[in-house]
Amino acid sequence: MTVSRKFPNSRLRRTRFTSVIRSLVAENHLTVDDLIQPIFVKEGLDGIESIDSLPEVNRFGLNALDDEVARIQENKIKAIAIFPVIDPLKKDDRGTESTNEDNLVCEAIRQIKKNSELAVIADVALDPYTSHGHDGVLDSNGYVDNDDSLPILVSQALTLAKAGADMVAPSDMMDGRIASIRNMLEEKGFVNTIILSYAAKYSSKFYGPFRDAVSSSASLGSGSKDTYQMSVANIDEALHEVKMDIEEGADIVMVKPGLPYLDVIKSVKETFKVPTFAYQVSGEYAMLKAAIQNGWLSEEVMMESLLSFKRAGADCILTYAANQIAETLNK
Repeated sequence: MTVSRKFPNSRLRRTRFTSVIRSLVAENHLTVDDLIQPIFVKEGLDGIESIDSLPEVNRFGLNALDDEVARIQENKIKAIAIFPVIDPLKKDDRGTESTNEDNLVCEAIRQIKKNSELAVIADVALDPYTSHGHDGVLDSNGYVDNDDSLPILVSQALTLAKAGADMVAPSDMMDGRIASIRNMLEEKGFVNTIILSYAAKYSSKFYGPFRDAVSSSASLGSGSKDTYQMSVANIDEALHEVKMDIEEGADIVMVKPGLPYLDVIKSVKETFKVPTFAYQVSGEYAMLKAAIQNGWLSEEVMMESLLSFKRAGADCILTYAANQIAETLNK
């Protein structure tokens, strides 16, 4: 008996028939140029140190940094984001060490720029430097004082620019910090230093492993950053934040976290059409890695997650998996 098939002229499965054809019609592609590798440098560390909550991610002493930088360059990654783990004795309530021109991160930036052609992104925020673990200065009531924090953040940004950072990345979420930093950079002659603004940074529960990595979780304790980072319920507010930062002088904007906020990435890119980065944060990476290590998910899920960032509109992705993914892409 012959079965009568009544299909329209277009069979969508035709373009899925072989891997070659699937590749030809793919709407989005992930390349090594889309990846930025975060690096943790630790003061006083000899060699490397694993991070329990971030599988396959390490802290690096300055004496081990060159080898990691060489690996990143061999993988053809073009940029890194650097985060310091400073001596706890150097932390105070105002994050004073952040403006020291010979602090750990400045020393690391100079070393990286001397020995590589990588673009270096340096974080502007006080949480790695404060005894209380907040991104700004606290007032007498324990509230993060926006205007008291700004001069320190501006000074920190200048310190990083002097050290050779290609991009300063304010992640503190203080109002007015982009304009303040941009004005200072122009005044001091750093006209080509890029401001990568963490413009839509949510008060997320996905940051836990990162805070372990930079040793700020113990200082913050049960405290919250809800009064300055964005509510996870809002997207219109994110667009407002991004608009303000662009108008104040941001060159690139970032959405953080990433995977739970693909709708925000898409809205930002479609609305403003400016370079838009996204951060696959520590909690996202850690939960995927845990599932992979337990055999619940395959290794390919990491690639799939990053491709979803591209589909949403991200131009570049900060991910702890950058080296691993680059090695796969380069095969």
